Amino acid sequence: MLSMQDFSCHNLRTTRLWLNSCDIILVMHVVSIDQFDTKLLKEIFDQADNFQKLLDDKDSKKKLSEKHSGKQICTLFYEPSTRTRLSFETAALKLGIGVVSTESAGQFSSASKGETIEDTMQVLNQYGFDAIIIRHPETGAVKRAANVSQTPVINAGDGKGEHPTQALLDAYTIRKEFGRLDNLRIVMGGDLKYGRTVRSLARLLSQYPNNHIIFVSIPKLMMDQDIKNLLTSSGTTFEESTNLEQALSDSNVVYWTRLQKERLEKPGDFDSAGFDLIKESIKNLPLDAIILHPLPRVDEIAVEIDSDPRAKYFQQAGNGLYIRMALLDKIAGES
Repeated sequence: MLSMQDFSCHNLRTTRLWLNSCDIILVMHVVSIDQFDTKLLKEIFDQADNFQKLLDDKDSKKKLSEKHSGKQICTLFYEPSTRTRLSFETAALKLGIGVVSTESAGQFSSASKGETIEDTMQVLNQYGFDAIIIRHPETGAVKRAANVSQTPVINAGDGKGEHPTQALLDAYTIRKEFGRLDNLRIVMGGDLKYGRTVRSLARLLSQYPNNHIIFVSIPKLMMDQDIKNLLTSSGTTFEESTNLEQALSDSNVVYWTRLQKERLEKPGDFDSAGFDLIKESIKNLPLDAIILHPLPRVDEIAVEIDSDPRAKYFQQAGNGLYIRMALLDKIAGES
């Protein structure tokens, strides 16, 4: 469920939250994947399935494009983005929601003059948006924005902190492939220390029983202790390994990530976080397993793997459209 602890008492009076325990609806911010319980996740996933079907039909697609006519979102991205920004904007337009967008806001907005995220939000709140989607290089910046905003704020990635909507589409992809989100063996590999997507996905999967996570990386880029503590407290088992072939041998899901060079002082000291996936390295991966990647890919997954039927990362990116439609639909319906 959406956590109340992230918001001050003042913001609780001016913010609409999803609460499963009662019908109190105040503003709905999406800052962390921890705000979603399994009931709410199922609602989002089921709606995403529904939207995918509706978009396949010409008449229902047209009707859908008028559903939230007159509403408007702002995408405020301080970091580069392809999939997250464009899928959010496409999702909005397919629901009839208008879009106002800024790219590289750190360079081409008043932030370059020293304006704080708090002041930016105070201004944007005057424009009557129904939601503001923010990507920011500083961990915690989106939470700061939400703390002063009377407009729903959605976290599209903050530093090495979280990327909750990416975790939603990742889990949605796993559910579509396996029909479940429990009793899975998941390999998470690559840059685990600075990759925000693996942090959010690990948090989400910890809500489902009998999952086992294998973290595969070099020692300097292993998962931070806070996530390991959370897994332990939730009863989710995990292990750390540097043996890629052994980790893959009996896994259901491989979630690979790129080296987060933009967050490293000396990226040249690292080589693809120590591992690359090539045909030879996945020879022991079960035939019914899937390979995911939040993208962009650099060289940590060889192009030769793209034709492998287990490679689902492009479909995974496509699923982001339906998930973000479901999320915007829920928010727009409450705003």
